[in-house]
Amino acid sequence: MAPSLQNHDRRSRLLDLIRVRGFAALEELVRELGVSESTVRRDLDALEEQGSAKRTHGGVLYAGGMPRLAEFDERQPANWAAKRAIAARAAELIGDGETVLLDGGTTTYEVARLLVGRSLQVVTNSLPVANLFASESRSDLVLLGGYVSPRTGVCLGPYANELLARLHVTTTVLSAAGIADEGLFNAHLLLAETEQAMLRAAGRVMVVADSSKFGRKSLTLVAPLTEIDAFVSDDGLAADWRSRIVAAGAEIVVATVPPDAEDDRDTRPSARQRHA
Repeated sequence: MAPSLQNHDRRSRLLDLIRVRGFAALEELVRELGVSESTVRRDLDALEEQGSAKRTHGGVLYAGGMPRLAEFDERQPANWAAKRAIAARAAELIGDGETVLLDGGTTTYEVARLLVGRSLQVVTNSLPVANLFASESRSDLVLLGGYVSPRTGVCLGPYANELLARLHVTTTVLSAAGIADEGLFNAHLLLAETEQAMLRAAGRVMVVADSSKFGRKSLTLVAPLTEIDAFVSDDGLAADWRSRIVAAGAEIVVATVPPDAEDDRDTRPSARQRHA
């Protein structure tokens, strides 16, 4: 067994293990740290109180910051409480045993973190999302290949699209740079083509987008509203947009943002409308 560590050093190592794996089973942490189960439980309680970890049945999820990628870092602060609330509702709509396809948006990443530890087949074009599931034995992971964007860590282009044409998934979870009457918009031409391939591979398409994304357009149209089965947004979404979504034949699922986090919801348009 590894030698026992002082509290601070041990908890730092514990957090590093959880961060790298995304999810870690309790027995694994006990074995690797060389301490008792009760000690690990106390350390996990402390990390959970700090907001760095989240206890689940049989283990713990990493709940800290996002991977350091240029666009992830730029987009992380915007509407963060809403994104987490949306992710929680979206994760509830995905059943165990499903095959789920996840894109590379920051809201989708939050959904992915909540799916770690569940029995799923996961397909993704996102390196940060793939990293969450890479060492997770409860789920199967398929990582799409192709050109990797250094700003977002997503695979896109013809190789990713060709593989998607051979796959079928239960649910595709997509993010968006903007949602207007015409449909779902994205700021990246190549990524828009890959997301169109994701739509074609899906039995059900779920869009996760905070309320600030509605009424916006971006560079290119990905799909009309009628091709989306469900939109998951926050309770700041205007009534007229809820009506438009229903009129388009899609389900609207509303996540409640905690009152003490309301100031985190920023409805101002950004200088550059980005894929998120």
